[in-house]
Amino acid sequence: MDERVFFYKLGKLVYGIDGVYEEYGKGYRLASPNLLWILYALNDGEGHSQKEICEEWAIPRSTANTIIKDLESKNYLVLSQIKGKRRELSVSLTPRGKEYADEILSDLYRKEREIYPEIENPEELLLSLQKLAAKMQKIAAKEIK
Repeated sequence: MDERVFFYKLGKLVYGIDGVYEEYGKGYRLASPNLLWILYALNDGEGHSQKEICEEWAIPRSTANTIIKDLESKNYLVLSQIKGKRRELSVSLTPRGKEYADEILSDLYRKEREIYPEIENPEELLLSLQKLAAKMQKIAAKEIK
């Protein structure tokens, strides 16, 4: 297989998987697939900045900001200043937001648990994809300069 065929097939697979998550979000009448990914990111119990979420999940800042402001207005999350970082805010789910995220994500987590045992060598797969993503990001960064 040459590189053109590889990246064509990879693109179809990546967008196919993303499409499954998008359809799942539509089932919950989520306004945006990015809302699902933001809830997914925040529901891991870890601390996150808005900047980290944007970078790690490839969500445009303006899109993330709109979603986060909407969630904040519904008392699903709080924004707080990160000590020593003037322009970065920490984003955390409130107890109400955790309930909202759990309501949406619990069935998704169950479905992921069902399919996980069928994935051959999940750690190796993730490592290969992480290496590929890092190489592609490095190439993209060179192109931008």
